[in-house]
Amino acid sequence: MAQKIQQLTPAIAIHPGEMLKDELDARTMKQKEFAALTGIQITQLNEIIKGKRGINADTALIIGKALQMNPAIWLNMQSNYELDIAKINEKNAARLQALDQWEMIKPLVPFQYYKKMGVLIGNPIEDIPKVKRIYNVATLDQLAGVYSQQHYARFRKSDKLTIDKINLIGWVKLVNYKALELKVAKFNTNMQVKLVEELKEVFKKNKNTIEKTTNVLAAYGIKLILQPHPEKCAVDGISFWSNNNPAIGISLRHNRIDNFAFTVMHELGHIFLHLVNNSAVEFIDLDIHSSDYKASLEEVEADDFARNLLIDKYQWLEFIENHPHFSEAAILKFANKEKIHSAIVFGRYCFEKKKFAFKSSIDRSLK
Repeated sequence: MAQKIQQLTPAIAIHPGEMLKDELDARTMKQKEFAALTGIQITQLNEIIKGKRGINADTALIIGKALQMNPAIWLNMQSNYELDIAKINEKNAARLQALDQWEMIKPLVPFQYYKKMGVLIGNPIEDIPKVKRIYNVATLDQLAGVYSQQHYARFRKSDKLTIDKINLIGWVKLVNYKALELKVAKFNTNMQVKLVEELKEVFKKNKNTIEKTTNVLAAYGIKLILQPHPEKCAVDGISFWSNNNPAIGISLRHNRIDNFAFTVMHELGHIFLHLVNNSAVEFIDLDIHSSDYKASLEEVEADDFARNLLIDKYQWLEFIENHPHFSEAAILKFANKEKIHSAIVFGRYCFEKKKFAFKSSIDRSLK
């Protein structure tokens, strides 16, 4: 503890001259009297008291004798003052350097979003090391290179939504960073069927759904990170490899059980179909409802994985064929038959019919 206290940088440095003035005031002794008593020239004494001149060993000995104090006290005060000045100068230099560095990297970091999330505090000296850890770079020069990495082109695009790339990658990097702190069970690719069954049961009940989903995934070795999305960044989810475990990040952009269930299952599709064979990639999913989106093969496969494991493919085709027009009663009956939450059926029906204005009493909120 003593070592840590010594390392603290004071806000101001107190010159021993201030202490000498206090001693003289306490003894009701004028500077002229003290100068005559000690033989110190009045101009020199005045400079010491005003902090313009230091106290050397000879002066400390004289002052100590005159005031009946240990001379070492005055030498120690002078030494501490000089050390504090050096610390303050070093701190100011570090702050100036940090301010210069911050101006350089500020356009590359979603500062307002990170500050809103409590990640950064607005102090460059503390924020810059945190940014380097989040973006996993050793130097600030490497930060700009993050945005040119090829795999950040692997996300859905929309002509309806403007994507802020700085915010997007800032969100991705924050999810990556938080995933490193999570500890889950060992991942086993052979447990897919059982995992999906447990998740569907959680979705159907829709009670403490986020917590239960997190726990189920963790038990099967998959990390789940919920991270709100920044402005101009319509990101739904991401899947990637975090150390020895796959991980899923979800923004809850749409706080609905059908969107949550589909996003989780979509990212699971990436994990079981793609990430198990290539741990170096990550899949970022934006604007999942874009009508003119031309999906890559991986996105098509992940979508099919989510749709067909939430609702049996052939049962769904039969349902759509038999119910060309919206019927809430039919949806409720089908959901009960398939043992799935009715909002998931309703959400898919609206999506495939491209009609999102159907009025229904079905509660789609995530609980």
